[in-house]
Amino acid sequence: MIPISVCIIGKNEEKNIEKCLEPLTHYPFEIIYVDTGSTDRTKELAAKYTDNIYDFEWIGDFSAARNFSLKKASHNYVLVIDCDEYLTDLDLDGLCEAIETHPRGSVGQILRKSFSDTQYRKDYSLERVDRLFHKRSFHYIYLIHEQVADIKTDRTDYERYDIPVEVDHVGYVGTNDEKRLKAERNNALLFKEIERKPEEPYFYFQVAQSYNLIDDYENAYIYYKKAFELPLLLQNEWVHVMANNFINVMVQTGRAAEALELYVPVYNDYAHSQQFLCSMGALYLNQDPPQPLKAVMEFVKALQCTPDSESEDYSGMAFFSIGFANELLGNLPAAASFLVKSAEKGYPLALEKLEEVRKTMEERGSV
Repeated sequence: MIPISVCIIGKNEEKNIEKCLEPLTHYPFEIIYVDTGSTDRTKELAAKYTDNIYDFEWIGDFSAARNFSLKKASHNYVLVIDCDEYLTDLDLDGLCEAIETHPRGSVGQILRKSFSDTQYRKDYSLERVDRLFHKRSFHYIYLIHEQVADIKTDRTDYERYDIPVEVDHVGYVGTNDEKRLKAERNNALLFKEIERKPEEPYFYFQVAQSYNLIDDYENAYIYYKKAFELPLLLQNEWVHVMANNFINVMVQTGRAAEALELYVPVYNDYAHSQQFLCSMGALYLNQDPPQPLKAVMEFVKALQCTPDSESEDYSGMAFFSIGFANELLGNLPAAASFLVKSAEKGYPLALEKLEEVRKTMEERGSV
C-alpha cells in the first residue's frame, strides 16, 4: 500500500464537509483539512473525521492555501479533494497500481461528475481533473481555478494518467442569485490574474466558464474569444474543453457562421475527440441554412471515434443528431431508425423526438 494523504481546504462548508469526509474514512488515507476562516460549524464537524485540522489565514489565493495543505501532509503522494466533492467510487488496489506504473513526474486524474442547474444543458457533465501527484514534484499556481504545475518550472503540460477515483461535484447548484454571486467572486480573482498575466489564455477561459455556467452567453463569448486568440498549448486538457464550450456559446448567441470560420482551420487539432466532432456536427445543423449532410459526416466520425471511457460516450447524442439531420432531409424512416438507436443509448430527448417523427410518418402515410 502506497501511503497517500488526502488534502482538503474549505471555508463555511458545514452543509458539505461531512458528505465529503465520511467516505474517505473507509480507506487508509491520512486526511488533512485546512480551514481558511470558517465562522460556522465546519471545523467542529470536520473534527469527527480527522485530527489533522489546520488554520490558514485567507489572503485571496487558493494556491497558497492548497500548497499549505501539501506541507502539512505526512506522505509524498497527495490526493486533492474539494469540500463540495463527494467520493462515489474508489479502487484502492487499482489506485496503487496506477501510481506504481507511472513516473513521479506525472499526474493522476480523477473522474468528476459536475452537477449544475443551468437552463440549457444536461444536469451534469463529466471531466477528468488533475488531483493526484508527488508533492516534491508538483505544487499549485494561480489565485483561483488553481492548476497543478511542475514545482521547478511551473509548466502544466506534464504526462497525465487516469486513476480509479470518481466524485460527484455540486459546485454550481443553487439559486440563480447564489450561482451569480459565486461567479462574481471567482471572476474578481481572475481579473487580478489577467492584470498580472494578460497573455495567459487560461484566465480568460476560466472567466468565460463562470459566465457560461450562469447562462451569460454574451460575456462568455467575449472571454472565450480572447482566450482563443492567444497561443494555446494543445497538451492542456482545458483547451479541448474550451473547443466545445466556445462552439456551443457561439451557437447560443447566433454566431454559428463565425464559429465555423474559426474552427475549420484548426479542425485537425481537435478532431480526435468524440465530443468535439459532435459539437462540429451541431454547428453545421445551426448554420443558416442548415447543412445536414456535412453534419451527418461529423456525427458518423464521432461514432467511429472511441470514447475515452464508457461514461463519456457521446454516441447517443450522435445517433439523435443523425436522426434530426435525416428529418431535415425528408428521410423520416431513416430519422426514426437513428432515433431508436439513440433511445437505446439512453439519450434523454430521443423518445420524445421519435414519437414526433412517427406521428408525422403516420400523417403522411409513410408507415
